[in-house]
Amino acid sequence: MKTAIVTGAGGFIGGALTELLLNKGVTVYGVDISDKMLERYLGKTGFHPVIADFTKYDRLHELIDAKDVDVFFHFAWQGVFGDAFKDYRLQLNNAAYAVDALNEAIKIGCRKFVFAGTYNEIEITDFLDMSGQSPRYTCIYSGAKAAAEIICKTVAANSGIEYSAGLTAMSYGENNRSMMLTNVVLRQLVNSKSPRLIEGNIPYDFIYIDDIANAFYAIGKSGKNLKSYYVGHRKLRTFREYLTEIGRIVAPDVELKFGAYPDDNSSRNYEKIDLDALYCDTGFECKADFRESILKTAEWVKDNL
Repeated sequence: MKTAIVTGAGGFIGGALTELLLNKGVTVYGVDISDKMLERYLGKTGFHPVIADFTKYDRLHELIDAKDVDVFFHFAWQGVFGDAFKDYRLQLNNAAYAVDALNEAIKIGCRKFVFAGTYNEIEITDFLDMSGQSPRYTCIYSGAKAAAEIICKTVAANSGIEYSAGLTAMSYGENNRSMMLTNVVLRQLVNSKSPRLIEGNIPYDFIYIDDIANAFYAIGKSGKNLKSYYVGHRKLRTFREYLTEIGRIVAPDVELKFGAYPDDNSSRNYEKIDLDALYCDTGFECKADFRESILKTAEWVKDNL
């Protein structure tokens, strides 16, 4: 891989991948909404800032003066936690802009388009059969991600550009400014407060940001056409096991209030996911040391959130 485009290059995952690509000597055209979002890369060899919000995505082929682009990575997405999950117009617009990004990748002449999805997309199929399961508000977000996947795959298959996707599990790490579960729990623990948690007897996965960046690099380099990959560990633990270990690492004297909320049904998602596909096709496997990565993340949360 010699040249790549990354949307959301100033964000949590897009930023980690941008850093990884630059360290590997890849020329990166980083797209984000302002110079401030991209300031950590300005002046770095091989980095080209592209300032554009979603309303300018139909002009990316004019804003990006690049040839022989190997991979277009699309991470930009508004509203990835909290009440934004409920904003269906926002989420559906995100899906439309993802297709705009793909169309611009085609105009630019990129060899491959890689979409950042979510493993929660699998949950959508469980609720479409109306089997009595009650969908969570998360399904508005993941439904938009699934819609983007379906449309992008269709457009790509009929336009001569390769398409792959990474479906990420629960992410954590430095530079994540969202109030997703991991950050909420870590902030409580570093302040000696007891987190209120679900019972936790469901399969779960936490993946460190360095592993996520390496996974997307592997997908961009070696992922198979029209295939979506689970980005996470090949062997899962339960939510309770993960949180118990996090508690021991960060604040062993703080009580974890398991059972404050009931377990939900999203655990059934993993029955439909091939946990080994990314390893089999690309050789990628998570390598981050859990204790070390949790300590680094907790320190960052303590200083920044």
